Amino acid sequence: MLNISSSSMQGSKVYKQLIRCEQQWWKTRQRLVILKERQLFWYGDNSLKMWLLWQLLSYIVIAIVLMMLSKLLQLHLTLWQGVMVFGLQTLFFVGMLVSKTKLSKHMQHNIDQQSLIREQALTEMNILASDSILPDIHANTPISLQHIYERYDAQLRRASLQRLLQIEVEAGRMMLGAQNLLVEILPPEFADNELIPYARKMVYTSTL
Repeated sequence: MLNISSSSMQGSKVYKQLIRCEQQWWKTRQRLVILKERQLFWYGDNSLKMWLLWQLLSYIVIAIVLMMLSKLLQLHLTLWQGVMVFGLQTLFFVGMLVSKTKLSKHMQHNIDQQSLIREQALTEMNILASDSILPDIHANTPISLQHIYERYDAQLRRASLQRLLQIEVEAGRMMLGAQNLLVEILPPEFADNELIPYARKMVYTSTL
């Protein structure tokens, strides 16, 4: 089998565009994962408990800071000054809590934007792959995901290749001979590494 590194494909403009597009798709995917984690943390079902916990921690931090300033700068805050500091912090917290719905909508808007960018990058990546690596992959099936990964000198992530090949499977142009169900439910941020044990078992066959 001809190694891709010695062929003209790796040096082609389309292939280089595919590499850049894949990097953009991956970065967008990672940002989306982070945003969804933040959304779940701050605006999920148990978010009110987390907000109250952070408020309690903020009281403790403020108390420690005031004590340190008092010792270092020889400041002596009166009871009313202390009450004022904690009162302002409480008002800030109440304001944030009241704005929780608005903040949640803003977070969801950011998630929707990143999702759109990710899908656009995936579409472009699929088009570029169709003009570069996919014909080569179809011509050399049956072939495992790991073999494909090595064939392109590890310049494309396993997760990216798997997503492109999944599009081919869904379109009926390929068949996946063996697939571990765990692969489909892996967290996106760990999918690339977690695919390693299964990559050799995931054998694709062209139906074209």
